[in-house]
Amino acid sequence: MQDLTSGKPAKVILMFAIPLMLGNMVQQLYNISDTLIVGQTLGVNSLAAVGATGSIQFLVMGFVQGFSSGMAIITAQRYGAQNVRGVRESYAASIVAALIMSLILTVVSLVFIDNLMHAMQMPAAIYGQAKLFIGIILAGTVMTIGYNVISNALRAVGDSKAPLYYLIIGMIVNVSLELLLILKFHWGVEGAATATVFAQFVTVVISHWHITRYTDTLRLSWSDFKLKKGDLRQHMMAGLPMGFQQSIIAIGSVTLATAVNTLGTDAVAANTAASKVDQISTQLLMSVGVAMATYTAQNFGAGKYDRILEGVKSSLKMSISMSFVLGAIEVIFGRILVTLFVGAGQHEVMDLAQEFFWANGPFYFILSTLFVLRYTLQGLGDVRTPTFAGMGEMVMRTITAFALVGWLGFFGASLANPLAWLGSLLFLVPAWLRMVKRLRQLIKPAAVEENLN
Repeated sequence: MQDLTSGKPAKVILMFAIPLMLGNMVQQLYNISDTLIVGQTLGVNSLAAVGATGSIQFLVMGFVQGFSSGMAIITAQRYGAQNVRGVRESYAASIVAALIMSLILTVVSLVFIDNLMHAMQMPAAIYGQAKLFIGIILAGTVMTIGYNVISNALRAVGDSKAPLYYLIIGMIVNVSLELLLILKFHWGVEGAATATVFAQFVTVVISHWHITRYTDTLRLSWSDFKLKKGDLRQHMMAGLPMGFQQSIIAIGSVTLATAVNTLGTDAVAANTAASKVDQISTQLLMSVGVAMATYTAQNFGAGKYDRILEGVKSSLKMSISMSFVLGAIEVIFGRILVTLFVGAGQHEVMDLAQEFFWANGPFYFILSTLFVLRYTLQGLGDVRTPTFAGMGEMVMRTITAFALVGWLGFFGASLANPLAWLGSLLFLVPAWLRMVKRLRQLIKPAAVEENLN
């Protein structure tokens, strides 16, 4: 476990973020394996079927990730305040809340899946395969939320390495089982989805085993589940806004996917393949933001407000520098990477994917700033501003997607992302400037008290 309340902020953040970056890379490989294996073994239509459900997955799984991250902020703040009992109670409350939420999400998503797919104008040629794939994924929501709760709790107490190790194991299980089910048993997209859910189950089991054996701070007894009055409500109120924030952003992605669906199967396949390449870069940038959430929460709990301001400056420099490098790599080499998903002969798909890279890669510096500010505010307990920022992102992505598709086609749809990032910053920047003033006011009495002691 890593204490983020001491040491040089830049170094501490980087060392905590590196396992997160590797973990997010593995997570993307985890997700990409479905697309890559399906695209190379089952063809473009199956690739489009899997890809067309990506925004639906984001809608549900984004909520899961945001919900579990929000609850982990409370855990991290209690850890920073050295409240070990409070950390365990927070983890127990997170588990109970996650079980409740997973049941609700599973039932609701499966009941309304047909309505959502029809609303998205899912092409008839891929509808059956898409519904089969996403149905199995949604049925395994409890596994997804289970892993996210455990991994976020570990990160809250400063352990960003264990989630990485067990995610790697999960990816190996996923790829191996997927190849077996598709190539040997000919399960098609059903095999890809089944392998993904089973691999998530494996990560939940081994992550829980890790905690019971190696992480005393999170090792629970039955007494920890005797929640104090208001504890479950507190965690729900911390998790729900962040979950809704991610879902709001995902609604914008669903709308964008709907616009892309009107352009035909090649456009859907290009968007699928290019998005997978793009997600590698965006997840690396997001890792710095996620690190800032834990860093900020621990230091806020410890009352070290000056370290928060210094950490934000360091993380912005780090993240923006990364964004220029990643954007250049994507624009220059993205077309080559797309061939991993569709093969070298799909020239129309590859040309469209290159348009996507030109529309997104040069503007990653906006996204990197967004991630740092959003997660820092969340670490400080501000759940309203990131939610409003998510709404701004959704509205901007929705409006620009349909407005620009008719004018610029696929390139116009691709421009919806950077414009949405700008929409989010319109809320985040003013909120952060107000927070800077508040933190500086808190630093003064803290400094006086320290001098007196």
